[in-house]
Amino acid sequence: MTRNDPIKHVFIWPALLIVLVISIFPLIYSLTTSFMSLRLVPPIPAHFVGFGNYMELLQNPRFWNVAWTTTIIAFVAVTLQYVIGFSVALALNRRVPGEGLFRVSFLVPMLVAPVAVALIARQILNPTMGPLNELMTAFGFPNLPFLTQTRWAIGAIISVEVWQWTPFVILMLLAGLQTLPEDVYEAAALENASPWQQFWGITFPMMLPISVAVVFIRLIESYKIIDTVFVMTGGGPGISTETLTLFAYQEGFKKFNLGYTSALSFLFLIVITVIGLVYLAILKPYLEKHK
Repeated sequence: MTRNDPIKHVFIWPALLIVLVISIFPLIYSLTTSFMSLRLVPPIPAHFVGFGNYMELLQNPRFWNVAWTTTIIAFVAVTLQYVIGFSVALALNRRVPGEGLFRVSFLVPMLVAPVAVALIARQILNPTMGPLNELMTAFGFPNLPFLTQTRWAIGAIISVEVWQWTPFVILMLLAGLQTLPEDVYEAAALENASPWQQFWGITFPMMLPISVAVVFIRLIESYKIIDTVFVMTGGGPGISTETLTLFAYQEGFKKFNLGYTSALSFLFLIVITVIGLVYLAILKPYLEKHK
């Protein structure tokens, strides 16, 4: 069969149509539902409310509190992942002893299910019976409210996210570092450039495109965090660690308020899109400069 053979459409189009139906139908149905007042329990007949669900959400202080909490967790976690990941990638790129063992061990957290990681973290950070607090008590320190006080709970969630997903950043940045041309560094060494000058003048600018991509991917994924928060804190204390996806889960699967939940999901999509566009717009001049 040649490239121009019409028979190829017999195999391509059915699969394409199936994918489009599977992906587009739920999207259109969800968008339509977001303009409806639709609740399953207690059952309420669906009726059109226009932008009523969206207006109700935007006037709900809980939505803004949840959006702010999600933003803090996402930005702080991704910043730490990038800084730590870049540092470790630079070390591994210098062919440190036991490099192969380090690479394998760094990948282990990323391969474990987030729910399992969160369960282990919840046991370790248990305020009364957790081994971490027991260890601190043995050294004369008081028990710390890792999961029962807002700041400590957010810090615990961020720590778990950093521990689990920094390996992804390491893997991507290490792959980028290994593609950098050696002759540029040789020329810099002839000019007596220090390692610090080489990093800021050569490594960081040349790694900027892949860095932007890695941070963007992790930022989007961090905004969708639900399993870690659900298992570790359940959104508590109160709703102080509740994220956007957990808020949508509470409204959709516990209150069965489908119209409100659909509107929340599309507002979430808008928030992510705006953040992504602003992020890329800010970095676009730097990316064009270092092409």
